[in-house]
Amino acid sequence: MSGIDYSVWDHIEVSDDEDDTHPNIDTPSLFRWRHQARVERMEEFQKKGDELDKGLAECKRKLADAQKKTKELANSATDDAKAELSKAQAEEKKLKKEEREWEKKIEEHRREEKKMPWNVDTLSKEGFSKSIVNVKPDPSEETEEEKEQKHKTFVDKYEKEIKHFGMLRRWDDSQKYLSDNPHLVCEETANYLVIMCIDLEVEEKHALMEQVAHQTIVMQFILELAKSLKVDPRGCFRQFFTKIKTADQQYQDAFNDELESFKERVRGRAKIRIEKAMKEYEEEERQKRLGPGGLDPVDVYESLPAEMQKCFDEKDIQMLQDVISKMDPTEAKAHMKRCIDSGLWVPNSKVDDGDDKEEDPLHEKSGAATIYIFFF
Repeated sequence: MSGIDYSVWDHIEVSDDEDDTHPNIDTPSLFRWRHQARVERMEEFQKKGDELDKGLAECKRKLADAQKKTKELANSATDDAKAELSKAQAEEKKLKKEEREWEKKIEEHRREEKKMPWNVDTLSKEGFSKSIVNVKPDPSEETEEEKEQKHKTFVDKYEKEIKHFGMLRRWDDSQKYLSDNPHLVCEETANYLVIMCIDLEVEEKHALMEQVAHQTIVMQFILELAKSLKVDPRGCFRQFFTKIKTADQQYQDAFNDELESFKERVRGRAKIRIEKAMKEYEEEERQKRLGPGGLDPVDVYESLPAEMQKCFDEKDIQMLQDVISKMDPTEAKAHMKRCIDSGLWVPNSKVDDGDDKEEDPLHEKSGAATIYIFFF
């Protein structure tokens, strides 16, 4: 006896034109009606699957936002944040439950799909409509150092191609470019595009930033679709472009909403980076100005009495000496100490000329204090 199992052929729906019909029945019309009815059922089933995928993707997006909000509120010490934290945690719990429900519905839909009988439309399909990539599962979780090195190696090798993809505008152009360069469909590309968007916003190239932001969300949607289908992203990016080009208004709105939210996040990150750079620059300049005692001459100048500031503004030595002479000696000594530590005043300044040394003429004794003044 043969060891071949022919039971698989029991699960095939026969072709529409294999049944015998009554002579009075318009056979071609009947066959066309049967085929149309079956195609409509398949399309309805596919539409249901697409709606489930969209629902899960939208739920995951809301859950990510809720988790981010919960984390921010948990790290905040304000009373309003504490009051909002419980609401945010409840919303996060609700969305996690909804996510499990969506995943359960998708799993049930897939089981129904497996039970559906094969027919002439499903036994054969057009070639090269889908890519399947066998991926060896990663036995261990990557460390942060490994991820960073992986990202750097990938960018060094494919930076030019990533930038080209970021500048594309049409769906068809993007799909064709990824078909020619499927290695770009990965997390590393998405991460580089995010950084590229922030860099462009910092450089005030707002239009370019918005263009690259669009391509960033394209890549992120592809990765999210692959995650929901549990397949390699290189094997489903064509499915994304098919969906987005024929999408209903709800799916298109979800894409546009995520795009606008992403652009706002980019603007926020760019603003933070600019502010940080300005603070670092100001600190560097302040460090350069510090006097021998570690004080900033600008801060010291601004803390001086208005009368002393006026003397420095007008570079009037006599006026300064008059102001000092009228001050309380203790107060005058305190101002002198801070000015010396900041480098505004240089005590005991002497001019070397061979063997001759001459005291700095800009000084005057007032009570027990000797004041040396240095203008810069």
